Parts: sequence; C-alpha cells; structure tokens
Amino acid sequence: MALEDEGAHRQVLDSRSRYEVRRALLKNPGDLTDDQAVTLRKLKRKGGELWRAYALKEALRAIFAGDLSEDDVSILIDRFCSRASRSGLKPFVTSAKTIRKRKEGILAAVRLGINNAQHEGLNRRVRLIVNRAYGFHTANAALGLIMLTLGPITHVLPHERQADNP
Repeated sequence: MALEDEGAHRQVLDSRSRYEVRRALLKNPGDLTDDQAVTLRKLKRKGGELWRAYALKEALRAIFAGDLSEDDVSILIDRFCSRASRSGLKPFVTSAKTIRKRKEGILAAVRLGINNAQHEGLNRRVRLIVNRAYGFHTANAALGLIMLTLGPITHVLPHERQADNP
C-alpha cells in the first residue's frame, strides 16, 4: 500500500511539474518569475526537442514583435526558416515551408504596418453580442445591438493612414 501511495504521489508531482514547465514555456521571457526562469535554465541544460521548440518559438516571436525594419525581418525570417528546417521538428519544418512561401506578404505587412489584431478583437466582441442576442425576433435587432454597443465602426486602411500623415 505504501508503494501505491508513493507512486500516486510521484504522479502528482510529475503532473504539477509539467504544469509549471508549460506555464514557463508559454510566458514571455521578460515576464517569468524566478522559479520559472530556473525551470527554463534546467530545460536548456537538458536540451532536447522541447528546448529546441522553445528556442524556435521565441525566435519567431522576436521576428513579429513589431519593432524591426523590413530588412531586419527578412534576415530573421531566413534564419528562422533555415533553423526550423534543420530542427527535425515536424511542426516547425511545416511552418518554415509556409513562411517561405508567404514571405513577400509577411514583408508587405511589416512595411505597411498591417495586422489583423483589431479585426480579431472586433469579431470576438461581435460574437459575444450575437450570443447575447439569441432570442431576438429579427437579425436587425441583433445588428442594432451590435451598432449600439460598438458604435460606428471605422477602419482606416494603410494607404489612408499614410495620406493623413504627410
């Protein structure tokens, strides 16, 4: 019986440590607690697929941080794609192929300062309002609630943004 309890205790610790490792891997490096930083250092020392995947994820995150020029992004994309292709990690090999294929569009988005964050946020809010509007008799009532809640929706396109700031 003592051995069964010990095995169950070890399993709980393993699931707890997996949870802590997962939390450390998902956080931005600047936001890590001291314990999470220690966990990442242990992972780095151990190496392996998990550390390679984390390093690639952070390299990709740095590319899209938004504070780089188009030339810098181009260089970093090429580096990321070559590292990801050699990593042997199937999801990263696939993402490297996709990024290479879409590189021109990515660079255009960086040059123009376009991302879909505002649209995704707006879509999330509209879905929330539509969920609240179940039971309304007409779609116009739901649309009225959307317009009342979100107000006039205006999207400024990149070429319009540049025309405003000569």
